[in-house]
Parts: sequence; structure tokens; C-alpha cells
Amino acid sequence: MIVCVLMMMGRSGAQGGEPPQNPAQNPGQTSGKELPDAPGETKKESGNPVQQIEGRSRQAVETTGHLATSELIRARNWESTWIEGVYVRRDQPLITLTAKQRRVIYLRQTLTTPGAYMKRMFAAGIDQARGVPWQWDDGWGGYAERFASREGQFITANTLAALGNAKLGYEVRYDKCKCDGLWPRTRHAFIRNLMTYDRSEENLRPQWALYGGAFGGGVISTAWKPSPKNALANGGWAVLGQLGYGTLLNFVTEFSKEINEKQGVRH
Repeated sequence: MIVCVLMMMGRSGAQGGEPPQNPAQNPGQTSGKELPDAPGETKKESGNPVQQIEGRSRQAVETTGHLATSELIRARNWESTWIEGVYVRRDQPLITLTAKQRRVIYLRQTLTTPGAYMKRMFAAGIDQARGVPWQWDDGWGGYAERFASREGQFITANTLAALGNAKLGYEVRYDKCKCDGLWPRTRHAFIRNLMTYDRSEENLRPQWALYGGAFGGGVISTAWKPSPKNALANGGWAVLGQLGYGTLLNFVTEFSKEINEKQGVRH
């Protein structure tokens, strides 16, 4: 009897001993199938951790270097356009401007670009260094007067020239020389400061409006300059300034590609 009871207890222990494992409690086993990776979970990278860190650091440095270089080139390109005039490339044909296009060019050359003000700031700095007019002091107040004078004269001259060129139908853009060589291109830059194309874009005419505007700007600037006042002298000096400054601007525009390449600017 006792033996029968012991045999029955052993059999029940074998059946009710360790309960069967719940698959949900053991994520390593699911009916013989592996669980898929969780979203965003990546498998453990192989290799030396130190080498991985060094590689990532090197990649970050190279990326930063490329970004810095591209930003520097972009900044140089932006600055280089401050002193260039509005021009037509040597591979582009000259097409007569519309009234709207003339207005856009006038605003760009006179009011809406940094170069329109930077050039006047530079000219005012030269006047400050020379001490002209001598009646204005050599401090910031004198510089402000010289800058305002230069800006007023420039806006007046540009406005008169734009109106005159629109009336005559003359070309206001500089066309790059379709030639090669330092001397031919330099000569072209000089001549184009004295001559421009008429409405046909084929016949050259004297720059009547450009120099007439320069003379008019010099004469009108006499109104705010200190005595002694000499309107004709101011007009004459303005014409000479246009002769020198206009030639220099054309030269820089003509050789802008070469100048940019010297600065490291890519095209």
C-alpha cells in the first residue's frame, strides 16, 4: 500500500514539476523563429572600436573642411562682384535692352547692390586722406560729409546718364572683348569707356550720356560743397574722374575671370 502511494507521488511530481516555458517570457525562442529587429535598431558594428571612432572623427573633419572651403569660395565670389560692372559675356550676343531691363540695371548700379555703396565709401576714404574739401574736418563727421557728397554726386550722374542713354537708345552694358591677348583686351576696355553701341547694337557712338551725366553730377554737387564754388571746375573734374574710373572698371570687368582665379575663386 505504501509502495503504491509512493509510486503515485513520483508520477505526479514528474508531470507537475517544472512548468512549460511561455514563449512570451523567453524572447530568445518563438516556435523556432527569430524575432525581427526592432524599428531603428541596428546590429552591433564589428571591428575595433578605437578605429571606428578615429574614422568617424576623420570623416567629420573632412566634411567640415569641405563646407568651410565652399563657403569661402562663395564669399569670394560675392565680394568679387562688388567691383565688376554689368557686362555681356564674350559668347553672348548683344540684344537691345527693354525699358524694364534698363530700370533693373540702373537700380543695380545705383542703389540695390553693396558695390554701389562700397565704391563711394572707398572714394570718400581717398578724399578723407587727401583732405578735400579742406573745410571739412578729418574725423568721422568729415568722412560722413564726404561720403554723402560722393553718393549724391554719383546718384545724380547715374540718373542723368540712364535717362540720356534711354532716350538715345545707347547700350549701357560692357561687352567683353571677343579677342585674346593682354593688349587687345586692354584697348577694348579703354575704347568702350569712350564709345558705346547705338540701338542697332552694331554701330559705335560716343558716350554722350555717360560723360554728360558725369559733368552734370559734378556741376550739381557744387550746391552742397563749401566755398569757393566753381561749377565748371567741379564738372570738369567729374569728367576726368569718369575717364579714369570708367577705364579701370572696364579693365577689372574684362579680366574678372583671371582676377578671380588668382584669388582662388572657381567658375
